[in-house]
Amino acid sequence: MVNSGPLSGVRVVDLTAMVMGPYCTQIMADMGADVIKIEPPAGDSTRYISVGPERGMGGVFVNVNRGKRSVVLDLRSEDGKRSLRELIPRAEVFIHSMRASAIARLGFGYDEVAALNPAIVYTNCYGYGRRGRDAGLTAYDDTIQAECGLPYVQEQLTGAAGYVGTIMADKIAGLTALYATTMALFHRERTGEGQEVEVAMFETMAAFMLVEHANGAMFDPPLGPAAYPRALTPNRRPYRTADGYLSALVYNDKQWAAFVGAVRPPWAGPEFATLEQRAARIETVYARLAETFRERGTAEWLELLRALDIPAAPVRSLDELFDNPHLRDSDFFQTHDSPYGTVRFPGPPTWFSRTPGRVAGPAPRLGADTDEVLGRSPSADACSPGQGRS
Repeated sequence: MVNSGPLSGVRVVDLTAMVMGPYCTQIMADMGADVIKIEPPAGDSTRYISVGPERGMGGVFVNVNRGKRSVVLDLRSEDGKRSLRELIPRAEVFIHSMRASAIARLGFGYDEVAALNPAIVYTNCYGYGRRGRDAGLTAYDDTIQAECGLPYVQEQLTGAAGYVGTIMADKIAGLTALYATTMALFHRERTGEGQEVEVAMFETMAAFMLVEHANGAMFDPPLGPAAYPRALTPNRRPYRTADGYLSALVYNDKQWAAFVGAVRPPWAGPEFATLEQRAARIETVYARLAETFRERGTAEWLELLRALDIPAAPVRSLDELFDNPHLRDSDFFQTHDSPYGTVRFPGPPTWFSRTPGRVAGPAPRLGADTDEVLGRSPSADACSPGQGRS
């Protein structure tokens, strides 16, 4: 298949590992970029942390490294460094997720890379930004969730501090690295200038959490604490129905009037008529709605609420996503054959009329593309080949 995505023709030298950086470059691969994943001889640790069809091809790794080419280089050796230096002039993007001191020791800081390719977009993926006192600290998703207040807000909802049940910091930082890198590519396209980009998980998640939670603390002097009350009420949760659970949000005034007119709950008096009034009494609103939703079954509520154009959905399991009728209608899942079996990938969530993206192919076995990318003759002890880019 010929690459047709909006990043077709862009080559990415990818020194990222785990999830933040690889998620960024996975999307770039789906959008047509040629992503060359540089791995140490032992491989990206994520190869080994989840179930897979063979050792080194765990599900998390296979998903966030699909469509890339794997090149094994020992960057502690002069041969490995020389090979990487040969790749840099032929790339548009260089991206890594090492600490600043580690990439500098290897000799691949921005100044060294830009000397080889002045027009390159060089993206640093860090735990903490370099300008702060915590710049050198190790960071993972859990630590950044804690830093940015996610366990705190979970405590407001459940009574106990807890992490969100997805690696949110990794993925949101990965998306931020994606848009930052493509913005720099846009500037490069217009001016020919490369530049250095920095994306830090902590700063990313602080900005993310404070979108709504900055609230009154944003003003000087503060007009209230940093918190968005509707999101932090313990009563904000899926409603129990007569036979299950339901997510519903009777939010704006039109939706409220339609709901009250159809259901006629005896407690819904004029003091709840406007969004401003309901926001001031949000805990009471949620508690009363919870009582009302217990009166009927989930299917009955869904039929009524959707007829009234009120957002509502059943509470689904993760496994149910793979058989979701809407996702099936939109061809969301894309199936690929690979040397390690058939894989059903969640596809790109975006759509382009002229430059459509697609799952770029299966993830590579460790080192599968080393000889091809470096222009070497295949060695007798080369890793088992993966499926190349189509």
